[in-house]
Amino acid sequence: MTSAPLRWPDAADPAIRGDLTVAVAYVTPAGGAVVTSVSPLGLGNREAGRVGFTTSLGFPKKLERILRDPNVAVAYHTREHGFATGDAYVLAQGTASVDMRPSPARLAELMRASEPFLGEVRHGPLWDWLLREYHQERVFVDVELQRVAVWENLAASGARTVTGAVWPQFPAEQDAPKNGTGPRVDVTAVARQIQRLPHRLLAYRGADGLPVIVPVKVTGHDEAGLHLDIPTGLLPPGGRRAGFLAHAFQPQCVGLGMRTLTGWLTVTDKEAVYAPHTSKGLAAPPYRTLLTVSNGLLAKYGLWRARRDGTSARLHALAAQRPTG
Repeated sequence: MTSAPLRWPDAADPAIRGDLTVAVAYVTPAGGAVVTSVSPLGLGNREAGRVGFTTSLGFPKKLERILRDPNVAVAYHTREHGFATGDAYVLAQGTASVDMRPSPARLAELMRASEPFLGEVRHGPLWDWLLREYHQERVFVDVELQRVAVWENLAASGARTVTGAVWPQFPAEQDAPKNGTGPRVDVTAVARQIQRLPHRLLAYRGADGLPVIVPVKVTGHDEAGLHLDIPTGLLPPGGRRAGFLAHAFQPQCVGLGMRTLTGWLTVTDKEAVYAPHTSKGLAAPPYRTLLTVSNGLLAKYGLWRARRDGTSARLHALAAQRPTG
């Protein structure tokens, strides 16, 4: 028997339809989580109980992990430069399906939906050639909602309202990795790199397998890692693998910056410390024309590489094992 779609509540609607940038988390084979930022462009169908975003074959690891374990979460965590009003923090969790071969109609609708958020699409012989892969080789990730949690403020403090599946208990503490739990990258360098990236979030795998994304503040750092100020009651006690995101963006996502970390989170009665194990950064130029050219060239290279090394064929084979949304 098929359950009825989960219709998100009124309190979540402005953020889902109007946020320019959101955080997306997916789980790793080792039981951790990775969190990154995307522009959802208002994608979603309230009556069908589905939200979504797009990506490309240029990011194969993200796609492969979502295809192998479709539990994902989307956090609508900032109203900056978007169209949404209000201060609600919205966490949407569910099961993803990947549309690797979207129809021409769906791609055309995506281009129309993108213009209010990202600006007018460039056209002309040169632009059409440059942006062909960027526009026509998109991959849609559709998330069938299982739970939507809403807090009244962007700090996710205080009471939450939950629609759908009951909020689970905290997951058990995880076993420490063989290489130890301490930092494996320069913590001082990481702290410096995220200093100008004001939006910070942390993600972990919940007890039901769905990622949880929590806004955090960095209060300091030392040889143990980044010291965090966290909303009360949102991070499980003990140690576990977790992902960290710090990012910034300007209107139309021009001049964006992002730093994604994986590492080990330790939460006690007194503090929360995040020890980064890996660190990757991304920066986009603060000029729209230059950004557009960069996006076009990167999409061309990413698709060429994915076809050359067999990644494209492998991802299509994985996607064929699951229904599209």
